[in-house]
Amino acid sequence: MSEKNRSSFNGSIGFVLAAAGSAVGLGNIWRFPYLAAKDNGGMFILCYIILALTFGFALLTTEIAIGRKTKQSPLTAYKKINKKMGGIGTLATLVPVIILPYYCVIGGWVLKYFFTFASGQGTAAAADGYFTGYITQQWQPIIWMIVFLVFTSLTVFCGVNKGIEKLSKILMPILLLLVIGISVYSLTLSYTDAEGATRTGLEGLKIYLVPDFSNITLKEFFVTLMDAMGQLFFSISVAMGIMVAYGSYVSDDTNLMKSINQIETFDTIVALLAGLMIVPAVYVFMGRDGMSGGPGLMFVSLPKVFSEMGKIGTVIGFVFFLMVIFAAVTSSVSVMEAIVSSIMDRFHLDRKKSTVIVLIYAIIFGIIVCLGYNKLYFEVKLPNGSIGQILDVFDYISNNILMPFVALLTCILIGWVAKPKTVIDEVTKNGEKFNRKTIYIVMIKFVVPVLLFALLLQAVGLF
Repeated sequence: MSEKNRSSFNGSIGFVLAAAGSAVGLGNIWRFPYLAAKDNGGMFILCYIILALTFGFALLTTEIAIGRKTKQSPLTAYKKINKKMGGIGTLATLVPVIILPYYCVIGGWVLKYFFTFASGQGTAAAADGYFTGYITQQWQPIIWMIVFLVFTSLTVFCGVNKGIEKLSKILMPILLLLVIGISVYSLTLSYTDAEGATRTGLEGLKIYLVPDFSNITLKEFFVTLMDAMGQLFFSISVAMGIMVAYGSYVSDDTNLMKSINQIETFDTIVALLAGLMIVPAVYVFMGRDGMSGGPGLMFVSLPKVFSEMGKIGTVIGFVFFLMVIFAAVTSSVSVMEAIVSSIMDRFHLDRKKSTVIVLIYAIIFGIIVCLGYNKLYFEVKLPNGSIGQILDVFDYISNNILMPFVALLTCILIGWVAKPKTVIDEVTKNGEKFNRKTIYIVMIKFVVPVLLFALLLQAVGLF
C-alpha cells in the first residue's frame, strides 16, 4: 500500500482512544487484578507504575515512532529502519498471528458469561464446575468464539476511520464510566461470614493499594517485578506489532509525545480501576483465600461474588461482563489490524481480501484451541514450570518468548544500530519537546535490554 493511499486516523483523539482501546483489553481487566492479588497487591502496583513510566514508556514511544516514521505495518516497517534487521518485523507479526485465535476463544467465553447474566442465570455461573463444564463442551465454545471473531472482523473490514476509530470513540468512554461505576460500588461492600468476621471493601482497598514490605524476600520481589513487566506487554500492547501499525496511521502533524502520555495515563488508570473493582469485592466475600484465584478470578471467583450480592449481583454481573466485552473487542480489533495491515503492505492486497484471509485462518486455529479442552486435550510441562494445553502453549510462545525477544531486538535496533536519535527526531519533528529524552535514551540502550534478558531467562526456566 502506498503512503499516499494509506488510511489515517481523523485526529489525535481517535488515535489515542484506538491505541488505549488496544491497551485496555483482557490484559487489564482479567490479568492485572489476579497478578495484583497474587503479588502482594500494593507491591505489584508500585512496580507496575514505576515500570510503566520508564520501561513501558520507552517501548511504547519507540514502536509508535517507528510506525509513523516508516508509514508501514510491522512486517515491513523494521526493514525501512535497517535492511539487515527486517526480520524483527516478521517476528513482531508472528505474535498477533498466534494471539488472535486464542484471544477470540477467551472473548467467546466472555460473550457466554454476558448472555448468561443477561438472561438472569447468573447464579448458575456461580456453581462449582460451571466454567470447566462450559469450556470442555465441544460446540458451544466454538460458536461463541466465531461470533466474537466475526464482530472483530467486521470492524477491521470497515477500515481505520469508519471501523477502528469510530468503534473506539463509542466504546472507550462507556468502558471508562462502567469501570468507575463498578469500582465505586465495590468499595461500598460489606459482608459478615459464617464465623462472624466482617470484611469491607475499604479493607480490600488497603490490601490492594498499600505495599507490605515486612515479609518480602528478594526472590518474591524479583517475581513481582517480572510479573509487572510481563503485564506491561499486555497493558500497552507493545512487542506485538500493534503500536507500529497504529503509529503508521498517525498524521505527521500529531503531537506524538502528548498522545503517548495520554495513552499511558488512560491505560494505567483503567488497569488500576480494574483491580479496584475486582480485588476488594473478592476479598469481601471470599477473604484472602479467594484472592489467590489466579487466572480463574474473572470466570470462577467473580460469579460467586455476584451470587453473594443477591439480586443486585445479576445486574452488576451483567454490567461487568458488558464492560469486559467492550475491552476485549477493542483489543481483538487491534490484534487483527496488525496482521491485516501487514498483509496489505507486504502482498499489496486490499483491506477486504486481507481481512477475509485472516478471518478464515483465525476460525480454523480458534476451533483447534477450543478442542484443546476436549477432543484434543493433553497436558505438557512448559519450561517455566507451569502445566498447560493448547491455549497455554500458544500463550507461552507468544507472551513469554516472542514478545520479550521482539522487544529486546527492537532495543538493539534503536538503541545501538539506528541510534535513539531516529526516534527522538520523529517525536520532535514539529518542534515538540521530549521531556523524558534522557530517561528514554538510558532505558532503550541499557535498562530495558537487561530487564528483557532477565525476563527471557525466567521464561525458559533458567531463573
